Amino acid sequence: MQRRKNMTEVLKFIYAMILFLLFLVAIKVGGEHIFCTSDADCTNIWNEYYIHKCVDHECKWVWKWDLEP
Repeated sequence: MQRRKNMTEVLKFIYAMILFLLFLVAIKVGGEHIFCTSDADCTNIWNEYYIHKCVDHECKWVWKWDLEP
């Protein structure tokens, strides 16, 4: 019985560590800012629905159909 209890404690610890590491990776990926002065400074990553635009000196994703002609 003691062996099963120890195994569950180890699995809980591993599960918590995986969640913690995924949380840190999510913060790093989402925290990148690209500064710009015009739309040409933003990278041209092809996407069917979004494009990069320079908004407040920062490259941001903008939905294509929200743009005024």
